[in-house]
Amino acid sequence: MTDKLCYSQKILPTFSAFDFSETGIAMKPTPAQQRPYQEVGAVLRAMIVQDNYTVGSRLPPEREIADRLAVSRTIVREALIMLEIEGIVEVRRGAGVFVLEMPQNVAGSGDGAGKKMSQCNGAGPFELLQARQLLESNIAEFAALQATRDDITKMRSALQIQEQDLISENHETGDMLFHLAIAEATHNSLLVELFKQSWQWRENNPMWIQLHSHLKDTHYRNEWLTDHLQILAALIKKDPAAAKLAMWQHLENVKNRLLELSDTDDINFDGYLFESWPLPEVSQ
Repeated sequence: MTDKLCYSQKILPTFSAFDFSETGIAMKPTPAQQRPYQEVGAVLRAMIVQDNYTVGSRLPPEREIADRLAVSRTIVREALIMLEIEGIVEVRRGAGVFVLEMPQNVAGSGDGAGKKMSQCNGAGPFELLQARQLLESNIAEFAALQATRDDITKMRSALQIQEQDLISENHETGDMLFHLAIAEATHNSLLVELFKQSWQWRENNPMWIQLHSHLKDTHYRNEWLTDHLQILAALIKKDPAAAKLAMWQHLENVKNRLLELSDTDDINFDGYLFESWPLPEVSQ
C-alpha cells in the first residue's frame, strides 16, 4: 500500500472506484513547498486517467472527494479550480464538475496552473482570505488608535466611491480604497506595503479570478458596504477592540458568502466553514 499519496503523515483513503494500490500508480513524493490543493489536484488527475473517465463524465461531488481523501472541502474546491484553470475540468454551478479534457492531452498539465500561481505565492483563494483576516483585523485595531481626521475623511470618500461602484456595477475600486485607507491610517509604511502586497496577490491570483467567474449574483457586495460602515464607526470612536472585531467579522462574512455562492454541489449547504483564527468575542 505504499503507492498511495501521503498527506500530513497520513495515508489518504481511496475512492470506491479508484484504488492506487490496485491500479499500480506510484505517486511521486511531493515537494515540500507544494500546497495541499496541488497534492489533491495530482490525485484527481490520476483518478481521471486511471479510472477511465471520459470527456463529459461527471466527477464525484466535492463532499465525497473530501471525505475519501480526508481533507477539507476548501482544499478540494481549490484543487478543482486549479484543474479548471488548466482546462481539464469544467465547473457547472448546480450541476457538478465535468471532465473537459483528458489530463494527458493538456499541454503542461500539472504545472501550468502552478506557474501562474507562482506569481502570487501559490496561495488558494481561501488561504488568501485567511491571511487577510489575520493581517487586516490587527491593522484595524492599530488604526483605531492612530487614525487622524484626514484618515477618517479618506475612508468616508472611499465609501462614497464604493456606493457609486454598486450603482454602476463597476469594479471594486471603492472597496480597495477603503481597506487601503485603514492601512494608511496606521501611519506605518510596512503595514501599508503588506496590505498592498496581499491585495495584489488577490487581484492577480488565477484561482481567485476563476472563483469569481462563477458568481453571477453580485448583490452580495451591498453587504460589504454595510460591514465597512460598521468598521468605520468603530474607527471613529477610536475603539480598537470593536474595530478589530468588525474587520474580522467582515472578512469572515466575505469568506462564508463566497463559499455559499461557489458551492457547485449544493447551493443550500451552509454548514461548511473554512477554518478561521477565532477572536475571543466571536468564539463565545
